[in-house]
Amino acid sequence: MELLKLIFIGVFCAGWVDAVWDFEFTETEPLDAAIVIKNGSKEFKTLYSHLLPYMTDTESVWTVFGDNGVSVKSLVAVLSYFVLGGKSKTASVQQRISALQASSLYLLLLGIPGSVVNKVFHQILFDTCLNTVSNCWPQSLVKKRKKDTLKSSQADGKRSKPHRKDNDGDEEQEEVHLSPQDLLKIREGVVLLVKSLLRLLLKFPLKDEPQSADNCVQMFAKLTNFEPVIGELTFGAGQDIDAMRTMPELAYYGLWLLCSSNHGDEKSLRRVFHRILYVILMMSKGESDKPSLMMATQAVLAARDQAIGFVSHVVDELKEPALPFLRILLQHISFRMVDKTDYRTHGAQAVAKLLAKMPCGHYASFIKWLFDYSRQSKVAYRMFALDVSMALLEQPEREANEDLDAELVTFLPHRFLVHNMVFGRRSDASPTVRGHALTCLAQCLELPSMNATRSVKELFSTSEFLSHTHVCTHAQTKDTMALLKRRVSDPKTNVRKCALQAMMGLLKHNVIMLSEENLAVLSERTRDPALSVKKKALQCLMDLLAAHPENSLVQKAWLRGVVPAVVDAESSVQEKALECLEQTILSQVKSHGSYSYRDAQQTLTWDLLGLLCDHCQDLGRYFSRAFTVWSKQNKFTAAFINNLISHTEAEHAAGAWLLLSKVASSCPRLDYGKILDAWDNLVRSDIITWLKSFDMPLEVISASVETLCRLGKAETFLNQHCGELVSVCEAYLSGVILNENGAQNLNEDLVVKHLYTLGVASLHCPSKVGKRIVLLVQSVLTSSVEQQSEGSEELAGSQPLSQFKATSMPSSVRAHAVITLGKLCLQHEELTRKYLPAFARELELCSELAVRSNVVVVMCDLCVRYTNMVDRYVPNVSACLRDKDPLIRKQTLTMLTNLLQEEFVKWKGSLFFRFIAVLVDSDPTIASLCEYCLVHLLLKKNPVMFSQHFIECIFHFNSYEKHKTYNKFPQTASEKAKFSLKGAQNKERRFTIYRFLLVHFTDAQRFNITIKISQNILACFVDGELPLDCDGAAVLAETFGILSLKEIKLSALSGAAGAGGDELQEDEQMAMAKAVMQVAQKKVVSQVQKKVFIESMIPIIINLKSMLEQKRSPVLKDLMGYLQLTMQDYRNEVKEFFAADEQLAVELEYNLKMYEKEKEHEMEAQMAHCSLVGDAVSGGTPVSTRTGMQHFDRCSKTGEEGRVLQLMSPDQQTPVPRQWNVQSPLNQKRTRQIHQ
Repeated sequence: MELLKLIFIGVFCAGWVDAVWDFEFTETEPLDAAIVIKNGSKEFKTLYSHLLPYMTDTESVWTVFGDNGVSVKSLVAVLSYFVLGGKSKTASVQQRISALQASSLYLLLLGIPGSVVNKVFHQILFDTCLNTVSNCWPQSLVKKRKKDTLKSSQADGKRSKPHRKDNDGDEEQEEVHLSPQDLLKIREGVVLLVKSLLRLLLKFPLKDEPQSADNCVQMFAKLTNFEPVIGELTFGAGQDIDAMRTMPELAYYGLWLLCSSNHGDEKSLRRVFHRILYVILMMSKGESDKPSLMMATQAVLAARDQAIGFVSHVVDELKEPALPFLRILLQHISFRMVDKTDYRTHGAQAVAKLLAKMPCGHYASFIKWLFDYSRQSKVAYRMFALDVSMALLEQPEREANEDLDAELVTFLPHRFLVHNMVFGRRSDASPTVRGHALTCLAQCLELPSMNATRSVKELFSTSEFLSHTHVCTHAQTKDTMALLKRRVSDPKTNVRKCALQAMMGLLKHNVIMLSEENLAVLSERTRDPALSVKKKALQCLMDLLAAHPENSLVQKAWLRGVVPAVVDAESSVQEKALECLEQTILSQVKSHGSYSYRDAQQTLTWDLLGLLCDHCQDLGRYFSRAFTVWSKQNKFTAAFINNLISHTEAEHAAGAWLLLSKVASSCPRLDYGKILDAWDNLVRSDIITWLKSFDMPLEVISASVETLCRLGKAETFLNQHCGELVSVCEAYLSGVILNENGAQNLNEDLVVKHLYTLGVASLHCPSKVGKRIVLLVQSVLTSSVEQQSEGSEELAGSQPLSQFKATSMPSSVRAHAVITLGKLCLQHEELTRKYLPAFARELELCSELAVRSNVVVVMCDLCVRYTNMVDRYVPNVSACLRDKDPLIRKQTLTMLTNLLQEEFVKWKGSLFFRFIAVLVDSDPTIASLCEYCLVHLLLKKNPVMFSQHFIECIFHFNSYEKHKTYNKFPQTASEKAKFSLKGAQNKERRFTIYRFLLVHFTDAQRFNITIKISQNILACFVDGELPLDCDGAAVLAETFGILSLKEIKLSALSGAAGAGGDELQEDEQMAMAKAVMQVAQKKVVSQVQKKVFIESMIPIIINLKSMLEQKRSPVLKDLMGYLQLTMQDYRNEVKEFFAADEQLAVELEYNLKMYEKEKEHEMEAQMAHCSLVGDAVSGGTPVSTRTGMQHFDRCSKTGEEGRVLQLMSPDQQTPVPRQWNVQSPLNQKRTRQIHQ
């Protein structure tokens, strides 16, 4: 009582106390001036310590209050005054501490027996005391955490919704600054309040106060991450409250108390788990606001782990009653999980840890639910199901109990998770889910669980010993591999990356065979269009080589993928490839004395170099590029050179000399005296002997001559040694050709080697090549020496070499003779001028494939050296694009592309039209190659070349030559016949070309080409410049067909502008903003196009229609078909557009109405017919609507292959054009007038 007198002096006004109770403790009037606090919080603490024993003593404190005249009602009112005093954000430190201590005193009074009788409990005051913790603890730390959370959400690539600005900005600035000592004092007050609440919960049941119980749970949930905890928390019922020191420990003890039946039935556990849900999800949840994501800091992750441990403890203690709520908790985690990788991973681990607490029956039941959840329409749900499956695969496999339902047994093994949950998402509609499923499949092989690995192997193996109950057939395995390879070439970048990871994992763990076909999938992806895929492919090859360093197929695939990447267009890919080469080859070169075959890295290095010398010689130029880069980085030291030289006389000599050759060619500043000395000792004295023996393969002959020339660059040296080779070849060929029986006893291989050596050597000593040598090579092409006496030494320029006399030489000999003669021409301009006409005629008349192929190569090489001279023969070369042999067509296409890229050849004459005609080549691979060359190589160099030649394509491919400007370049009759696409039989091929060109137009080019078509084609027919004869009608009809193509429409109007393939779905606000921008853009472009259509097209169309009606031309239906398709976009403006031709406007409106009705009727008939046919074929099984609609879509075509929109039923073999204007209103009116 003395303490109360110390704290409260004076007599309380009864009116003030009654007012506080009447306002239900929401606000209080100021106390009288006489009522003050003398010594601050010290008296609160003393009073608290004196009242605390009354919670357990038999003596009643209420009796003491009554005996001393202390009103409980007044005491509660005064305590509420101090509690409300700390509610303001501008409250001082003393006010906050007093509020916390007053709240603790109030909770202590509630815990003393008799508080209910004395009516101490008031729900609003109780809840206010609970909120004192959040009111008194400074909110600046909480708001700072929210800002960090916002930044983290924006860093994930999605633009977050704008947050509402708080109206209390001024208040935040005026908030009292608290020192660390002040914070410690406030924390002591919070601890005292929480301990008081815990003591209260032990004695005071909240079963009848559910709102207060919810507030308690909410407060404890917030305190779980109030501060970090050193060590692990222990959860239990018999803990000493006074011994607890950390706030999370106190909070979880309070949550455990609230789980008991004293504070509610099953609802108590439900409300606790509901609040724990947000801790596990790492979210911050207030009373009414939406949950906000918290940064995944160490403290937040620790709080999450503590929450999982608490839930596990509750389930262990309560057993069966807690399992339904645990299932609900797991379901809520699944549905509320955010679509962020880190949070999904942590959430999946939480689900897996809590599922481990479930018995087999409940576990299997939840897996069944999870399987249904994995097929939800929302992408985030399917992604999270995959993460949960992977987390569950890390746990031991469950064994089925005897009492488990047979239906649930299949959900227990890991096989179900791998086959149904992971691999079952391989063909998901979302590319994100498809890719993640493949990534998870690869991760299954890295798990310690043998059951998961065995389940993956079952998918790709037909061995019956893998599983006694589940065996995949060969067809299923083949389909699975085919699908995986399709995913490697998926349109979406992310899917391709994940498929590469899965492919590498399967190869790494020997799940699928290490075959050339499978390994080529990885090496080919290093040339993927996407940068990230190329890097992923390089990394996969490195990982696979590390797993199988001794496998020669893996080594070859590694070289095929890594070495060409050195010259990639992306600098980062080049750096990655150089890093791989340096790590695997360059850094592993040690001296021969320190070499050991037991060293796997050194053995791998020399194996790779051996492949580069043998099976992968074609990679030499890419490998040289790497050394050029390394030389600039000073990678080649004297020690490195000495190490290589030490291997030149050992078993790895070939690889050592390969590296030395690359070093010498790319880094000329080094001292190569030792390299030359080693070369002199080994090879230099023998190289001429090797060449003269003619025992080496052709490719070695070329390399040997090149090496010999590099050793001695002086002219005398080259003339001496190369001239000697030329003389030897001349003598041998003379003996074969001039000898009467030389051709009969011909050694074909030896003649080819002499011809090849002659050509290679002559390039380095042109002065040693005489006329006799040229005539000998010519004689190989034309026949025997008899030709020399029959005519002059000069060739008739217009005759092909094979036309002088029938030759008796084999085709391979003549083919190499062409190459040799071409090399001779490279050194002598007069020979080029002499033989070019013969080469051109040889292309036209020669029947031998090898000869024609080599002639193309020679003429293209001569074009680089003598561009102006060969320019007139480019049409002869381009004519080979229509050669009967696919090899020559492909070779010509490739070489012409190279010449066009380097600008040795221009787009002159008929070259563009012959090149573009390859798009419809009979060989799909050649057509695909042509598309690649045009789009990725040539169009980038000249972006306007398609639009420049488009109108002329219409005249050229229809063989129409009556226009004064177009299609006027010279062509022979045979060339016209080769490249002709005239006639109805080639119409689809022509439109394939038109569509290809239009697809790669920009919107500006599409807009301009429409105007140019009207001016240069349609207007010419109107003005009479072009006659409307049979050929003219075909051109005019085709023009309307082109104008009707959907590809000529502006992408801004048709909505063709797509988004990036690998980006995740945008949020609602971003999608709405994008849609608004697209609508605005479409509106502006539509107005411009409408204006041009009215001013440019409509006058020409009206005049052209009048002319076609007068001549009764069948092209009229094409014109009307074009108008019908065009006016569908201006359905309500027909009369406005065609005000100058009322009849045309009425007819168009009538046709549009009739077309819409006909479309509806034919759609109904089509669907009915499809259903009937489906019933007949399937024996009564209904055909799905999806199948019928697909068939209907295939039947919707552009009439007469692209001009008029048609509908075709299944029993029609070809589309029948509609008869326009047959029963239009004006025609009906005229008919009635005539009859009258």
